[in-house]
Formats: sequence, structure tokens, C-alpha cells
Amino acid sequence: MTHTVDVVVIGGGQAGLAAGYHLRRNKLDFVILDAQSTPGGAWQHTWDSLHLFSPATFSSLPGRIMPAQPGQEYPGAAHVVQYLTDYEQRYDLPVHRPVRVRVVRRDGTRLRVETDTGDWSARAVVSATGTWWRPFMPAVFGRDLFAGRQLHTTGYGCPSGFAGQRVVVVGGGNSGAQIAADLATHEDIDLTWVTQRPPRFLADDIDGRALFDAATARRRALDEGRTDTGGVASLGDIVAVPPVRVARDGGLLKAQPLFERLTADGVRWSDGTTARVDAVIWCTGFRPALSHLAALGLRGVRGHIATDGTRAADEPRLHLLGYGDWTGPASATLIGVGRPAREAAAGIAELLA
Repeated sequence: MTHTVDVVVIGGGQAGLAAGYHLRRNKLDFVILDAQSTPGGAWQHTWDSLHLFSPATFSSLPGRIMPAQPGQEYPGAAHVVQYLTDYEQRYDLPVHRPVRVRVVRRDGTRLRVETDTGDWSARAVVSATGTWWRPFMPAVFGRDLFAGRQLHTTGYGCPSGFAGQRVVVVGGGNSGAQIAADLATHEDIDLTWVTQRPPRFLADDIDGRALFDAATARRRALDEGRTDTGGVASLGDIVAVPPVRVARDGGLLKAQPLFERLTADGVRWSDGTTARVDAVIWCTGFRPALSHLAALGLRGVRGHIATDGTRAADEPRLHLLGYGDWTGPASATLIGVGRPAREAAAGIAELLA
């Protein structure tokens, strides 16, 4: 059986919900297909100690301010999951779950969305699947020889699973610093933090509010043909959230250069220095989860799809939302996804009119 609607939104996390809010305001007939069995998107799968970079009021989706979490300046992941659950219910968004989208195909004047529970025929599609589901691990020599445990950021939960072990955390971004800080405070864990370049901590008074402003200013400068401001990258790589600040100031976050290779029982640096290791945690980022769009033949450099704003340049019926700055300034954040979601919904309404 094939269902027919104006718009199919693929993904029920923060980007999908923001899209739903604005599609509703444009009076469009739409559904949101979410592969997860419960609300909350990727936030329900993060590590236990993860907190936002910004206070609650600066971490909100359109139309609904996130309430503060008692006792916390920066809300934790569980608080975000509850907020997204309440948001979905408050606006009675038509989320179908669990529904796994297999492929999107052209079907005459429409797009056909094939899923594990049936097909949908739509006049437009919003892809909002994010990046969490496609973790990236670099092809370091010896990775297949290492006999210890290897996991990505997505597989990390809490320090208790590494008690008594020698652990290497790889990555100089926010995830690497936060997970290293989480492990560093436990005396029974022998931590080594390695980064490709010396870690760049942002000033202690900078949080997500300043990062959003920087990303927006960069996008505006590029759109107007002015010099690239550098955006967030010009400020640094690591937001000094309280746990990271405490570990850093306590001398527990001393980064080592990236090792040259993995060995059967550890790591080896280019100068011949070695270390025995029980586990390696790769905090090495993500790629956009776009395999469901492969049949459209749109992917280009680094797996990205060329876009004009959120609209796919070579398929005007498709919008991409929440994958990073290439789909809207800070669009992979709670506060940043609202504006591109509004623009995507307005563009779709114009197209369908």
C-alpha cells in the first residue's frame, strides 16, 4: 500500500521536529518518519555525562522555549530528550515510528519514499537524518591488528566500563575533550588523550550562544561575497564546559600528539615510543547519513549534496536539514535549526503552490 501526502520528513530528531513545526504553520499535509522507537533522536544514545554548550533558553526549537534543568546551567542529554518528547506532543506532530526509510526515488512528478512498513508518495521530501548514525573512524595503520577494544564516540557510555584499564581517547574536538575529561577524573583509569594538533580551547566565557552568532556571521559574509570570517573554527575547537574546565585546570587534560600506528597490544608514535593499551575511543567525527538518497544520484565531494540554502541544487523537491553549516548556519544545533527549517518549509510551500 502506498500512502500519499504533500511532504515526507525523514528523521524525527530536532531537525525533523523543527521542519514539522514550520510545515504545520504553512498548512501543508506532511508526515515525519522516524527510525527510532521513542522520541529524542540521537540525544537518547549519547554518553551519560553529555551536556549542552548553552543554557536552556538558548537551546530551543521554534515556538517553544526549553525549560531550565534544576541545578544545571547547561542541561544534560536526558533533559533534551524530555524536551523533544514534550515538543512533539505539544504540537501534535504526525510522527510515525519506528519506520526505517530504505530509499527515496523519483516517481514522475513525485518522490517515492520506500520504507520497511510501506511506501509514501510525496510532492517534496525533507531529509533530516543527521550524522550520528554514520560515525567516522580514520584508516590508521594497524587498526585491524589491535587486539584490544575499539569504539567510536557513539559507543561510549560512562567511565565504569573502563575501570582498571589503559585507555586512549583520539580527537581534539568537543567530544574528545569531554570524554577525556570524563575518564580523567577516575584514578583507576590510565588515560592518554591524543590529538592531531594541540587542542584549542575557547575562552571560558564562550558558549553556544557565541558559536551560533559566529556561524551566522560567516554565512552572511559568504552570501554577500565578503571575506570568510572563519566562523566557529576561528574561535577554537573545544568549548570549555564546566567538566572540561575542571579537568583542564587540574592538569588532567594534557594532550599527546597523534600516534603513528596501532600495534597488537597498543600504540606506537613516530619517534618509536610505545604504550600498551586496553581500549581506544575514536572521537573522530561523523559523516552525513544520506544513503537513503543514493538513488537520486546527487552526492558530490565528501558525500555532501550540493544545496542552495536547504534545497538540493539538482532536485528542487528535496530539502536537507540539520547536517551542518552547508545546510544552514549551525543547523546541526537546537538553536540553529529553526531558521533553515523555516526557510525549507517556505520553499516547499512556494513549490507546491
